[in-house]
Amino acid sequence: MKIQEIHIYGFGQLTNTVIKDLSDFHVFYGENEAGKSTIMAFIHGILFGFPTKQSSELRYVPKNGSNYGGKLRILFDEFGVATIERIRGKASGDVTVTLEDGTQGEEELLKQLLGNIDKGLFQAIFSFNLHGLQNIHQMKGEELGKFLFSTGTLGTERLAKTEAELQKELEARFKPSGKKPLINEKLKALHELSGELKKAAAKNLEYEVIVSDKEKITKEMAEVSQALKNVKSEVERLSEWQRIHSLVKEERWINTEIKLLGEDPFPARGIERIEKFNQLIYPYNAQISSLLDRITQIKSEVSSKQPNKQMLADESQLLGALDQIPIYEQLVLEKQQCELKLVDLEDKIIIINEKLHLPLREEDVHTINTNIYMKNQVEQAARKKQKLLEVKQELEEKFREEKNSLEELEKKVSFAETQMIPADDRSRLEKLVNDESEKRKVEYELKAVQDKIEYYQHTQEQDKKTFAVLKKQKQIQFLTIGVLLLVLSLYGLYSKQWILVVMGVLGTLLIGFFLGNNNSRKNNAKINVALSRLLDDEKRCIQILERYKNSNIPALQEKLKQDNYWKEQQQLFKIKLEQQQTQYEKVIMKFEEWEIEAAENKEMLLKLSSELHIPEYIADAFFLEAFELIEQYKLISREKKNLHARLKQIHLAQTNISERLFSYAKQYLADLGSDLSKMGYLLRTKLKEEHGKLIKVQEKQEKLDDLEADLHQMKQEQAHLISEKKKLLEEANVEEEGAFYELGKKFETKLKLIERLEDISKQVQYSFLKADDIERFLQIHNVEEQLISYHDEIERLSSRLMELQEKQAAVNYQIQILEEGGSYSELLHHYKQQKFEFEEAAKEWSVFCLAQNILTQTVEKYKNVHLPRILEKAEEYLYFLTEKQYQRIHLQQSGTGFLIERSDYTLFEANELSQATTEQVYVSIRLALAATLYEKYRFPIIIDDSFVNFDANRTKKVMELLTNLKYNQILFFTCHTHLLQYFNPENVYYLHKGKVEVIS
Repeated sequence: MKIQEIHIYGFGQLTNTVIKDLSDFHVFYGENEAGKSTIMAFIHGILFGFPTKQSSELRYVPKNGSNYGGKLRILFDEFGVATIERIRGKASGDVTVTLEDGTQGEEELLKQLLGNIDKGLFQAIFSFNLHGLQNIHQMKGEELGKFLFSTGTLGTERLAKTEAELQKELEARFKPSGKKPLINEKLKALHELSGELKKAAAKNLEYEVIVSDKEKITKEMAEVSQALKNVKSEVERLSEWQRIHSLVKEERWINTEIKLLGEDPFPARGIERIEKFNQLIYPYNAQISSLLDRITQIKSEVSSKQPNKQMLADESQLLGALDQIPIYEQLVLEKQQCELKLVDLEDKIIIINEKLHLPLREEDVHTINTNIYMKNQVEQAARKKQKLLEVKQELEEKFREEKNSLEELEKKVSFAETQMIPADDRSRLEKLVNDESEKRKVEYELKAVQDKIEYYQHTQEQDKKTFAVLKKQKQIQFLTIGVLLLVLSLYGLYSKQWILVVMGVLGTLLIGFFLGNNNSRKNNAKINVALSRLLDDEKRCIQILERYKNSNIPALQEKLKQDNYWKEQQQLFKIKLEQQQTQYEKVIMKFEEWEIEAAENKEMLLKLSSELHIPEYIADAFFLEAFELIEQYKLISREKKNLHARLKQIHLAQTNISERLFSYAKQYLADLGSDLSKMGYLLRTKLKEEHGKLIKVQEKQEKLDDLEADLHQMKQEQAHLISEKKKLLEEANVEEEGAFYELGKKFETKLKLIERLEDISKQVQYSFLKADDIERFLQIHNVEEQLISYHDEIERLSSRLMELQEKQAAVNYQIQILEEGGSYSELLHHYKQQKFEFEEAAKEWSVFCLAQNILTQTVEKYKNVHLPRILEKAEEYLYFLTEKQYQRIHLQQSGTGFLIERSDYTLFEANELSQATTEQVYVSIRLALAATLYEKYRFPIIIDDSFVNFDANRTKKVMELLTNLKYNQILFFTCHTHLLQYFNPENVYYLHKGKVEVIS
């Protein structure tokens, strides 16, 4: 696809602008506000539609009212030349597409031509500007890697932004433990409304009765308010009538007076006009008499002297002959120059013969074929030979570089392998390191056992102290109770109450049992058993730890870490070695291709030298120079022949000029002479004298014509004024000026009354009273009494309205108490509304969740399928732009960034590079994206001052890269003069405000 022509009807500041014959690499140069952005926006607008009024983009609607829109002529590979015209119309404009075969269509045909590419994708892939590079400068750390990855995917940072926005949207809607997210808040509100709804259901019946009372009060308030409004409106109308009633009565009186004056016609500004006619008519008589005297005097002066009419008639032929005199002199000089040049050409032929040193005659040289095709073949063969020599030197240098790089990588692989631990030693070290975890388990177990031992020992000591104290206290208590039971038994025995005796005996036995029972001994036995077991465990753990005592685990771990590092280095060096091996083989293949081309070139040189009769030894070293000498020989010989023919033409021309001049001199001069220059001077002087006479006669005649025209004009004007004065009297239907003046005074009185009537009408028309109201109020005799009556009615209605408002406030208060924040129906409605909103919010959350999952899968597929091909092309561009300093672009394992490999195999993250190098990476990825993934869309690449931060060398390299792009037209917009040196002047358009010019 190539844009051939841009025709702007009206777009921003550009109107009726046509830019034709756009090349494959075209530059638009202009200062700020010259129209560069306007042309870019115009191309986008014609292809994809004008921005709508709701869009944030500039619409560029012309301020001068010119037609909005324009057209593009574009060459498509499949459809040929198509004209796309878009003008003002519907939201994005009306488009008409016309193909080369006459087929016409609208938006559907345009989408077919553009391969269904939309505006956003076109700008992302094929449109460069400074914005993308500025984003690079503002980013830090991981953001920069993500930005470059997004650029390699879509051409812009939209992928990274979309991923962040999706995550933000998900977190804004729901978090499992959050409170502020939307779904969390709605779920909490739904639970609260459910409780309030149950409370409001019980009070629903009482609420309905009070609401009914409120509606009645509201209805009566509306009726009273309407009646009060009507009375106030009537009062306003009566007040307005008081203001305008005097004007209305005056208006009716003036209408009556105007009717009495009648409708007699009178011309507009009649008095002023008739006085003006009288002032203009009288001066014409004196002016006409003066003109007649001057006309008679000039006629006598014209007839006194006349020029030689025959010489004036022959003026053109005579001047033609006189103009030949300088030519005659030039012919004399030219003849001398031709003769000198013939001598010079003979010398040149001798010199060429000496340089060629070939047995060639002048006739033989003309038979040698030196046409454009042969010259082109000779130049191509000579250039091809020189280029092959240069390529050979480059290949030899490249071969040495690649061979050295290959050997260096092989050394690095061998060194990495020597640094690695053997497999058996590594297995042993890994086993020892794994035993470290067992050691830690034993240490934790030993600590727990020692803590338990300490606890049991402390418990045992506390139990001993407590038991001694409690034992003494129990003995005192049980002895006291035993003495009492013994006394009770003796009393029962004495009183023969056997129950008391039994109770005393049983109590004594129980006391004896308790004194003999020792629970603390049982507890001590259990604690001793547990302590014994724990001490055994402690001993066992200590023995295990003794075995690990001499192993230096941190040193082993460090050793394994070093081994892992060298393993990774070995794998990385092997990958680089394979890549370098490929590069080395490519160089060898290029050597073979060079040998084939060199043999073909030598065969072509031998063939051409044979056709040109040039020996092989000359053709081998000076082929192009020998061809140019033969070509010069032919040109000089042809020029020599042309000079001889020109000398014959000069002789004939000199003879013709001299014969013509002698014939005119005989006719008009007395003294002929033999000098052509003097003869020409005399003829010119004679002709000038005759012209002077003719000019004087013509001036007098013109003056005479002007005076006669003035006389005729004055007579016509005088007659016209008299006629107009008569018409003015006829318009007023009078014959004399006196009657005309009397009728004028009457007409002025009528005009004053009309002016007053218009003034009154202006004042009355601003009143809001209608005609019916005015007629009705004219019948009222006492307006003041009517106003007092209306004011009394207003007070009564206002009082009633205040009573109703108080009742309404009381009812509203009761309703407020019952509602407690809302009635049952409102709460129910609110509950259902909240439930619906919760369900909708949940749907939105699921949509964003699904979108995030789809985006992740798409990115993964793109990374595995398409990105490798893009990176291969981007590496080629980066290698060229950085002058072989950076050669590889690796995808990070996370898939969201790149590692850039320098020529010394050092890897850098994007944020570790300089700003200029990062911009070169960005440009390489953008161009690779257009050249690989979107290679079937051969759209123009539009670049807007994207390289202003580059130094001179970087700018030169990026321009060379753009020039070598084969399949995409490039439109480059810039305001920097120093960039123009990289472009062909024929392909540069110079932009002024509203204009486009080519820089020549």
